[in-house]
Amino acid sequence: MNRRLALLATASLAALVVACATSPTGRSQLRLVSDSEMDQMGVTAFQEMKTKTPPTKDAKTSAYVNCVANAITREVPGGRQWEVQVFEDKQVNAFALPGGKIGVYTGLLKVATTQDQLAAVIGHEVSHVLAGHSASRVSNQMASQLGVSILSAASGVDANMIGMGANLLLVLPFSRGDETEADVLGEELMARAGFDPRQSVALWQNMAKASGGNAPPQFMSTHPANETRIRDLNAHLAKAVPLYEQAVAAGKKPRCS
Repeated sequence: MNRRLALLATASLAALVVACATSPTGRSQLRLVSDSEMDQMGVTAFQEMKTKTPPTKDAKTSAYVNCVANAITREVPGGRQWEVQVFEDKQVNAFALPGGKIGVYTGLLKVATTQDQLAAVIGHEVSHVLAGHSASRVSNQMASQLGVSILSAASGVDANMIGMGANLLLVLPFSRGDETEADVLGEELMARAGFDPRQSVALWQNMAKASGGNAPPQFMSTHPANETRIRDLNAHLAKAVPLYEQAVAAGKKPRCS
């Protein structure tokens, strides 16, 4: 490695060390972008999504999703007003973005068949934002690209091959860790909002049936296997159910329909 590459590698390593952060459950994270930058990215991405995917014209469906989402976000510290959009699309999916944006596809409602199951999804997605997973993923991608460039220039190894290896060894495992963390944090969030956290398990049982066994092997996926999620969510109910009972005792009983 020549002197210029050595200096670049040293500077990059120093930057990565300084940018270390910790998630709500104590996992190490990389943060190379600020919250305000992530908010800008989230707002921009959401606006682009709204120009490409039509919103539902069903006012009842929109009101129902907003009811569940609003109950969840009321439990988020800071009092931010979240924008919720229901997209007319067959995808069984939803997302939340920095900047206070939530998107739900109508296809999800065929699998998340109750308000509590929908709350499990929205709680999960909002937890990704609250735990800084978006910033961590962007930062990991930036760091991965920088490392690939340095290693490829120094060794002559094809950058695409290095990138594929970095993706499997670093990016995907971190993503699965994010998913697992968002599952348990989301289970607690929905419970504090007055939704039954036991329905998070029922949701993933529905997801497993809907996938028809076509999910990729866990080591090739950014998401844990359905069986893994169900096991972890079941194990976490001992903490989530008391939160739900406290919420109900305090009068938190969402009635979204």
